[in-house]
Amino acid sequence: MMIHLRTLTACSLLAVGLGAAAPDPVYTVRDDGVVAASVEGVPGTLRIDPGAPALPILAKPYALRAGLKPGMFGLHYKVGPSGVRGVTAVTHLTVDGMAIRRRVGWFDTPYATGADGVIGPGGLPAPMVRFELHPPRPGERTLDLPLVDGGALIGNWGGLFGEILVGGVPMKVRFDLHHRLSLASAGAAQRIAAAQGGALTGPVDQAEIAFGIARPVRRMTLATPFAIGPLALNALHVRVSDYGNAATIRDADVTPDPDEIIVTGKAKRDPARDRLSIGRDALEHCSSITFDKPAKRIRLSCL
Repeated sequence: MMIHLRTLTACSLLAVGLGAAAPDPVYTVRDDGVVAASVEGVPGTLRIDPGAPALPILAKPYALRAGLKPGMFGLHYKVGPSGVRGVTAVTHLTVDGMAIRRRVGWFDTPYATGADGVIGPGGLPAPMVRFELHPPRPGERTLDLPLVDGGALIGNWGGLFGEILVGGVPMKVRFDLHHRLSLASAGAAQRIAAAQGGALTGPVDQAEIAFGIARPVRRMTLATPFAIGPLALNALHVRVSDYGNAATIRDADVTPDPDEIIVTGKAKRDPARDRLSIGRDALEHCSSITFDKPAKRIRLSCL
């Protein structure tokens, strides 16, 4: 899932600053993350989502209600080979009392339902953003990961990711409280399968990613649990045709033919595009996720 910039007119982008008021050092997000917001003084709601981009994405009706006019930059939000195109504008908004002046985007199709828009922790002025999932439980341990930006042509547009090493190569990890399944792109799944003895099993299913766009996925079981600190994944789902090729992963439902010849391509693949999204199926073991932006760390407290 990637955001790409489209230039609508040849013009320089002015730097956009944050509000002058010093925010509290730690902002806590509870329950479903939906909070009161306003855009140009028009009230609404935003969902603060650990897996969402820093660029606030508004529902189109809310953007129009607030009187926003498209600026010179548009957006192309990629979901595998699919995607949606949108527009942006610079505006004043408040998120649960935090005043921000920054660029926002909107699309014909809503990113998600249940609020007038979404914003990731990278878009908030608070230095630390903590998502409280449920009360802490005895025996929890802390998972401490490097925090990296998802990347965008214009700074502070993409999401915030954790970073792990798989086969000695960095892999970006996203935390998704609003989808049940943990998902790996095809390239990420190849690397995890090689390291942990992965095998595809079961039928091809469909999993919603964003904007109502669903992509084909299959379950991958792991001979050795994939440990990320206290989290241990025995299985995950693979986006079989997104950002890589899952054809080289062993299929547990197919009996190998000793005379079969398998042809695989040798095109270079960029491992920087590999993504792992940790869903509710694994995050239910965690009580909190903290994005510490000054320290560039993400900390999870999990059983």
